[in-house]
Amino acid sequence: MKIALDAMGGDHAPAAAVHAAVWAARDFGLTVQLVGQSAAIEAELAHHKTAGLDLPIIPASQVIEMHEHPATAVKSKKDASMVVGMNLVKRGESAAFVSAGNSGGVLAAALFGLGRIKGIKRPALSVIFPNTSPQGYCFLLDVGANTDARPEYLLQFALMGHHYASEVLNMANPRIGLLSTGEEEDKGSMLVQEVTPLLKASPLNFIGNVEGKDVPAGLADVVVTDGFTGNVFIKGAEGVASMIVKQLEREIKARPLAVLGALLARPAFRALKARLDYREYGGGPLLGVNGVVIIAHGRSDAYAIRNAIRVAKQAAEKNIVGVIERGLNESAIDQPAREAVG
Repeated sequence: MKIALDAMGGDHAPAAAVHAAVWAARDFGLTVQLVGQSAAIEAELAHHKTAGLDLPIIPASQVIEMHEHPATAVKSKKDASMVVGMNLVKRGESAAFVSAGNSGGVLAAALFGLGRIKGIKRPALSVIFPNTSPQGYCFLLDVGANTDARPEYLLQFALMGHHYASEVLNMANPRIGLLSTGEEEDKGSMLVQEVTPLLKASPLNFIGNVEGKDVPAGLADVVVTDGFTGNVFIKGAEGVASMIVKQLEREIKARPLAVLGALLARPAFRALKARLDYREYGGGPLLGVNGVVIIAHGRSDAYAIRNAIRVAKQAAEKNIVGVIERGLNESAIDQPAREAVG
């Protein structure tokens, strides 16, 4: 399997991306195509032992920077690493594309280069979110691709989330929850109230509304929301998790006896820190585009990008694009949305 990696994407590029490529190629037996500026990639590869690994360099002279307007940059920079990487997927020369670069740029490059799966109205950016359920996480979408959404979009997000959770995450008949301000059907925004009957009429295992506190409690396997709400929720959760860890470390250091207790509890603290560490989950799939695209956090280090490549491999092996396409065609899920919008 060949995975295309944006070697120029992320806060620590190209060093972190190249290190991740070497790591993933060795651990997963993959061909990792390093897309970007050849000289910079070659310089980083010289720091690693690459004997026996397949790490071809795919030249791309331009880079879409974090501050650039995504659509404008994608249209004007035809030789940008994101654009070149998407074209590899489009031509079937790569099974997936992974980037820790400008997420808006990745979305624009995917839409222009790959297009949407036939029948899908909008793509959705998704993440794995840790919780207290037996499997230890849920699947949350959309977290930023669509800040303005319509009921039929969320219905399709639920469908895509169902198939990803079932096929890639091995969740049997995943419980679908709709993120809202209350569990009652009359709570929440107009969008939430309008999509609720569509989800109830669908063949999905819809369990109703879930509140923000219910997500980490594991009440749903797949949590559906619009991109604005999802982005605020996920970034707020990241901030709270970071604050708790830092405050706990500070309070322990301020108490001599607590330091002794912390030494004894170190394995538990390490396990908790790993559970809350976004790097363990790698990146989130951009579902709904006609190809496997994984977006990693901009501050990702080599370990996070290595895991993002693992996620890309899993999604490609399960043919998630084909699964979603078949699911949309075979299910009557889209009919209520067509009727709702006339």
